[in-house]
Amino acid sequence: MIEFNIEVDAVGLHCPLPLLRLKKALKDMLSGEVVKVTATDPAAHLDFGVYAEQTGNKIIEYIRADEQQVFYVRKK
Repeated sequence: MIEFNIEVDAVGLHCPLPLLRLKKALKDMLSGEVVKVTATDPAAHLDFGVYAEQTGNKIIEYIRADEQQVFYVRKK
């Protein structure tokens, strides 16, 4: 299991809310810290992937189980 500093529950939220919750969490974090985001929006992996590429933050783990997606994102 990956250690994380903050957990964000975006279950039941639709685009762009999961991404906005991730961005808000990262804003208050220090470089190197990890946020865990749980989402059910089927497009979240696309949004998070593009966001990570554009900002330099890194998705260190992506787990898809049934209709839930779990992302571990390290702040740059």
